Amino acid sequence: MRDVLYLPGGKAEPHETDVEAAVREALEETGLRLTAADVEPFGTVTEPAHGQAPGTMVAMALFLARPGGALDTATPVASAEVDEIEWVTSADADRCPPAGVETLRRLVAAGLVD
Repeated sequence: MRDVLYLPGGKAEPHETDVEAAVREALEETGLRLTAADVEPFGTVTEPAHGQAPGTMVAMALFLARPGGALDTATPVASAEVDEIEWVTSADADRCPPAGVETLRRLVAAGLVD
């Protein structure tokens, strides 16, 4: 079991764009079938990497999934890579790594969470 809550995601493969990686990771980790048309860029966070050597930073491209169509009734499910799925708000920031905390801050500022 992990000690913090992570957002769905991962590294892009050498042949992938960030959008293609986001679509692939969403399917692998949550079972949600997104297309490139379903996601829009939401910026990049650069924060200390949780559980890594001091000074190690992570740069994470963020995407929003557009509501509408089949996704409105889709339910994310945990995959073999994921222990469980939780919906979070800013009240959960203390359970997130630095990049997750900054992502929640930006979502709150944009009026998308809480």
